[in-house]
Amino acid sequence: MTKNEWENIKEAADLLGLGERASLAEIKKAYRRLSRKHHPDMQKNAKQETEEIAMYDLTEAYQTLLQYCAGYRFPLLPGEGEEMEA
Repeated sequence: MTKNEWENIKEAADLLGLGERASLAEIKKAYRRLSRKHHPDMQKNAKQETEEIAMYDLTEAYQTLLQYCAGYRFPLLPGEGEEMEA
């Protein structure tokens, strides 16, 4: 995995408020919690556009982590002694 891919995964985890060793269940729970909070249908008109952007970002982060989990296992970051590819 390249350094850029690791950075994308770390950024996605941060956006969902997850730590380095989040489980698949924790990823889903965080996404659902944040989705309820930021869903545009739950907002007044003034905030709706902002929340649409937030939902898009949350969904992208969620999908990034799900794709990672499909082929790999946590932790999100390489362990000590492991190097990321450039």
